[in-house]
Amino acid sequence: MAKTILSVDDSSSMRQMVKMTLCDAGFSVIEAVDGKDGLEKAKANPVNLVLTDLNMPNMDGLALIKELRKLPTFAGIPIVFLTTESDDSKKAEAKGNGATAWIVKPFRPEQLLTVVKRVLG
Repeated sequence: MAKTILSVDDSSSMRQMVKMTLCDAGFSVIEAVDGKDGLEKAKANPVNLVLTDLNMPNMDGLALIKELRKLPTFAGIPIVFLTTESDDSKKAEAKGNGATAWIVKPFRPEQLLTVVKRVLG
């Protein structure tokens, strides 16, 4: 059975690129347009991994991971940031709130797949 990944990004072109990369590698992808939408979809669908942008309207990626980590079903689910941010203090804050990994945009498809496969085990 294919692993399901929730892709949360306010950029439709970025979601499309992520979905194409992951679907081509055999993953199932659920898309969300911001953190609020991502949280609703995470609660409604079993997912194996969350990929989220940091800077988004309505609810940013940091608020999203804080909310996801409050849910018992997300205790062991990897959460990976996929963002243009590369600031070490932001990375440390994200890690402190439960982020598993960090990928800086623009990304190479093989880089994304390597990280996804690594965090999924």
